[in-house]
Parts: sequence; C-alpha cells; structure tokens
Amino acid sequence: MLNMNPAYEGKAKVVYDLGDRLLMKFKDVVTAGDGARRDEAPGKGALAAKTTAILFQKIDVPHHFLSYEPPDSIVVEKLQMIPLEVIVRFFAYGSYLRRMRVEPLREFSRPIVEFHLKDDTLHDPLVLEDDIVEAKMADRGELAQMKDMALRAAAQLRDFFASRGLQLLDVKFEFGRSSSGLKLADEISGDTIRVLYHGEHLDKEYYRKTGDVRGLLERYRKLLELISLEQLR
Repeated sequence: MLNMNPAYEGKAKVVYDLGDRLLMKFKDVVTAGDGARRDEAPGKGALAAKTTAILFQKIDVPHHFLSYEPPDSIVVEKLQMIPLEVIVRFFAYGSYLRRMRVEPLREFSRPIVEFHLKDDTLHDPLVLEDDIVEAKMADRGELAQMKDMALRAAAQLRDFFASRGLQLLDVKFEFGRSSSGLKLADEISGDTIRVLYHGEHLDKEYYRKTGDVRGLLERYRKLLELISLEQLR
C-alpha cells in the first residue's frame, strides 16, 4: 500500500491517496514554532495514530475517520479541506494570553471559538468571519456549522477526558467538505489538544516549553494509557 508516492506530506503526517479514501501515516517527528524547531521522536507516530483513532470514536459529530491501521496510520474519507483551524478554548492559555490581559488558566464562562488561517508562513493568524467570507474560503452557513460542530465535539472530548482524570484546556479542529456536508478532519492527538493531568501537560505544550523529546514521548504514552481503556475498532 505504501509503495506509492505520497499525495501530500506535512510536518507530522504523510498522506497516501487510496481513491475515495486516504491513508494518513503519522511521522516520528515533533515540531514547534510552525516548524522552526524539529526533532526526531521515535514511536511518536504510533502514539499519535492510536490516540487519534480512539478520540475520533468519542465524538458524535460527522467526521472523516474510518479505521485504525496499526501501528502508525489511519484510513479516512477523502474531503475537500478548508484551510482554517478552528480552536475551541475552555481556559485562557497559549496565544489567547498574548492578545488579552487575563490571568493564565482562567476558565471562561462559555467556550470561545476562534478561526485561524492555516498558513505557517503567516503563523496561522487569527481571522475574522468577514475575512473568511470575503476570501471565499467558506460562507456564513458553513461557518455557523463549523462553530456548532466544533463546540459539540470539544464538549464531548472535555467530558470524556474528565472521566479519565484529565482537564481539557483547548482543542484545534480542521474541517472538510464531503458530498453529505461538512465533516471534522485531520487528527485529534497530543499535537492538537492541551490537556492537563494533575496540573501536568500531556501534550505538545511540554515540548514547546522544554524541547525535551523523551519527556514528550513519556507524556504521550501516559495520555494514551489513560484514554485507551476500551478496545480499538
């Protein structure tokens, strides 16, 4: 299956075209700063693939996940991707603190949804809904759907994590179009969430702060251990 040329290669994954499906192979690499920092991380691909497979099965919104392909890949539905990142924040953290004067880890009265342009060269800037509509990336109906789906998926993940003793701070989603409508896409892993366990990050924030690959892999293994009490399909 993997003797073919990849259809796309990003910082964290290699994607292979299977016709109406895609095979997403997670790489043993960790990056930060829009790729400015990059390190080999043996075994990270398998950890991210397993985590993604489990978490997609915990959300009840339309998504592209079809199956887990051990050790480091998933098969997904092929979508027309929308070049946006949709972030749902439950607590003040990360880039939010660089634009708002609030104390770190302040819990919001209601989740905040942000749209960011998916572009490393621009450092994935926060964009307005008017910006998105004027650029014809999505219409207002699609934006409303993305917000609703992101909020529902994030709430479901938050509740699932809480049942495992974890606290979800925020989560980043991507979306694509299918013949049946919008679907959640890409991955849900330690690379795309911030989650605390007894106040300790089990996500890529640890690597951003320390550059410690071994410590990151230990935390990704702990995250997987905590969420994988049920068997993968």
